[in-house]
Amino acid sequence: MRRLSNLFMALSFLCFAVPAFAQGGEAAGTNWVAITAGFSMALASGLCALGQAKATASAAEALGRNPAARPGIQLALILGLALIESLALYTLVIIFAKVK
Repeated sequence: MRRLSNLFMALSFLCFAVPAFAQGGEAAGTNWVAITAGFSMALASGLCALGQAKATASAAEALGRNPAARPGIQLALILGLALIESLALYTLVIIFAKVK
C-alpha cells in the first residue's frame, strides 16, 4: 500500500512539472490576476453559502427547541447572515479594485 501511495505521489509531481518545461515568454499574455480573481470569488461565494446554510440550520433547530426565544434567535441570525455575506461583498470590492 505504501508503494502505491509513493507511486501516485511521484506521478502527481511529474504532472505538475510538465508546465514548467513549456515554452516560455509572454506570447499569450494570460491575465493571471483575472483568473485568480474568479477563483477567489468562487471560493468566497461557496464558503459564504456553506456558512449561511449552517447558520440557518442552527437557527431553525434552535427555534424548534425553544420557540419562546424567537426574537433573540432572529436577531442573532440576521446579524450573523449579514456578517457572512459581507465576506463575499468585500471579496467582490477587492476584485473590482484589483482587476483592470
